[in-house]
Amino acid sequence: MKIIKDKHEAVQVLLNQKPLVIFQGESEWGPRALGNRSILFDARNKDAKKIVNEYKKREWWRPLAGTILLEHAKDYFDLCSLTESPYMSFAIDAKQKAIDEVPSIVHVDGTCRVQTITEKQNKNYYDLIKRFYNITGIPIVLNTSFNLAGFPIAQDFKELYFTCENSNFKDIYLP
Repeated sequence: MKIIKDKHEAVQVLLNQKPLVIFQGESEWGPRALGNRSILFDARNKDAKKIVNEYKKREWWRPLAGTILLEHAKDYFDLCSLTESPYMSFAIDAKQKAIDEVPSIVHVDGTCRVQTITEKQNKNYYDLIKRFYNITGIPIVLNTSFNLAGFPIAQDFKELYFTCENSNFKDIYLP
């Protein structure tokens, strides 16, 4: 297991097409991964869903979500009357740009359970995605909860280590 403290090094993991665990701040509860206990991956990779689901030891067909910088959300998704989607509460229609550029987070029905993010909501997570965007031109990363099939989201360092010891997750970003 490799602990990463620098966002530049963390983004390099994503660019190398490897999963990155982000573990920071307060724990999360419920079915959503909102950037404190998450597995991130490059959403441009058409095989990302297969790769991440294998790491998580869960069924191949399970969909994954995405986190996008709020200022770019309307370029990729039809938000209709929504101004933001900070909790992944909605399946939102993906625009052709999302289908073409980030296929791993678009479900078979053309929707995505997307999380919009601002710097005020989660500065470390926002800065990481912004750095990824500055390099790739893509303001989105794949995001799913940091857990293995049949286990809850890792809440503390003991569960972080347990999850890593029982999987192939190697790169842990602790901003």
